[in-house]
Amino acid sequence: MKKIIYFLVVFTVLTACIDEVALPVKVIFETEIVDQDQTVPVQVKITNGTEGADTYNWKFEGGIPNTSNSKNPGIITYEQAGDYTIILEASNRDGSEDRKEIQITIKPEVVIGFNTTIIDNNFTPVEIKLENTTVGATNYEWTFEGGTPASSTEQNPPNIIFSTPGKHKITLKVTNGTEEYTKEETIEVAPYLKTDFEYTTSFEDDDFQVPVKLMLANKSMSATNYEWTFEGANITASTDKNPEIIFTIPGTYKIELKSSNSKDDKTITKTVTVYENTNLRVLENIKLGINTAHKNNTIGAYFSTITREVYTQNQVTDEIGKKIDLVFFGLNDGFIFNKFISPDDVDSVSFTAIPNGTKTRLVNRLEDCNCTTMLSTSQFDMMNDDTVLKSITVDETNDGLKEFDNAVVPRIIVFETADKRKGAIKIKEFKEDGLDSFISIDIKVQKEAK
Repeated sequence: MKKIIYFLVVFTVLTACIDEVALPVKVIFETEIVDQDQTVPVQVKITNGTEGADTYNWKFEGGIPNTSNSKNPGIITYEQAGDYTIILEASNRDGSEDRKEIQITIKPEVVIGFNTTIIDNNFTPVEIKLENTTVGATNYEWTFEGGTPASSTEQNPPNIIFSTPGKHKITLKVTNGTEEYTKEETIEVAPYLKTDFEYTTSFEDDDFQVPVKLMLANKSMSATNYEWTFEGANITASTDKNPEIIFTIPGTYKIELKSSNSKDDKTITKTVTVYENTNLRVLENIKLGINTAHKNNTIGAYFSTITREVYTQNQVTDEIGKKIDLVFFGLNDGFIFNKFISPDDVDSVSFTAIPNGTKTRLVNRLEDCNCTTMLSTSQFDMMNDDTVLKSITVDETNDGLKEFDNAVVPRIIVFETADKRKGAIKIKEFKEDGLDSFISIDIKVQKEAK
């Protein structure tokens, strides 16, 4: 009996001991960066796999929120860069507990940027100073297209030299260990220094007979300063970009231009030849249309020795009208009735009156004019100054004003403009082309009345 009672007592004690063994707690949790975005603001997802716990005490250093008692606190936000600790302390009703902490690194936001400064100017070679304004990066990779050096891994590289004209890219690639950013900027290097110029004359001086005014057109590139020197002109030097000069004595003269910038200079020399003033304007291969061509506005019959232009009927304005010197009237394409008439008398041959029309004295038929003036074709051709023109008198007579046909080619006609300039016309051809028939002429006329 005693043995049975002893056995029951031992069994009861052992059973009580087994019932009182505490359930252990095993803290298990993981962190995950949302969208792999490790620069602020950063969201960290918490996955809790803890075993045996009833209560949870989370601490999120630097996080929002910074504590939690939930089993699954969800997503924690970090708005400041730095190294932080996430701690979980877990326990159960049996008094078991466990603790775990994880270190996380929150990286600062990367803001890439840099400034370029041109040292002196952008003439070749160009020196560029770089200012790196990037924040949040740990590694830098520079590329300098066409530059010296061509690349760099320094945060603030030395000045870069570009020696080739054109556009060049400066590229900066940065990382913070996990993310990469790139920025480009283009700089332009001015072309190599080039020195060049052209010269032109006024409309009146285009035969280069003295006095001649030259307008100098500077074609230099990448220059900031100009030094001109002139032979035989009214001035000997100039620093203007586009000066004007005048030659009054015939001859061949040098024009020199030296252009420069702060890094280089170059010189070019050209010559110009100006001639003695013959006071003779030579105009060649002028077409004057017959009556129908003029009225149909295809080939004009009006001509100005001042503008050196042919005008059709609808092109005449008040301003142009007073500059017209010569009017040709051709009845038809058979050229049986032709004559030059004064601009103030065009309505006598069915043309519309010329506004401000002036008086030109004419001799159409030198052979019938009963006047002292005679001018042969050979004299016209040999005329290289106005000596012959000065000697003639334009005796306007009824017979001299009569019409002519195309039987005589070439035909010489003399005239005197309203401003007393004398001239001669040589009809070289009567060209039959239906309603657009025309005559082809050369004209030699004084530049100024003398």
